[in-house]
Amino acid sequence: MKICVITGTRAEYGLLKKLMLGIKKEKKFKLCILVTGAHLSRKFGNSYRDIMEDGFKISRKICINPNSDTSSGIVKSISSGMEGFVNAYKKLNPDLVLVLGDRHEIFSAVIAAHFSRIPIAHLHGGEATEGSTDEAIRHSITKMSHFHFVAAKEYKKKVVQLGENPRQVFNVGGL
Repeated sequence: MKICVITGTRAEYGLLKKLMLGIKKEKKFKLCILVTGAHLSRKFGNSYRDIMEDGFKISRKICINPNSDTSSGIVKSISSGMEGFVNAYKKLNPDLVLVLGDRHEIFSAVIAAHFSRIPIAHLHGGEATEGSTDEAIRHSITKMSHFHFVAAKEYKKKVVQLGENPRQVFNVGGL
């Protein structure tokens, strides 16, 4: 099974690293890593290099050109990301896309996977970020996902309340 992990920030990669190591070690899985967002920004230290220094092979870099954090800049980034992810999925042909969180880079990866008919596993759904656009993005990612790995009982309840199949929602604790 080819599992494609998406990472866009140093913070989320820090949470994903141990899981990625586990996937890499498991013989029945093939790990693909797509990096995007802040990882590819000089302003944020080109942190994709940290991923490589940790012994991971990056399958594709998806540049989303985050030139601005205005509404139009974010929409352009999402659009660019969707196109890049669709092209990467065509080439890599993953069996599962695994994402964490609620950022717009992850949103573009999920939209592309959804329309490419690739199952999606979402980590840390059901959480709350009051007053932020991340809230709507997180719930949208949840609705497009097939498997849900939440960090607490209350988050599992929220994901189920969003209409997700309780048999597809797993309380695994926080990464």
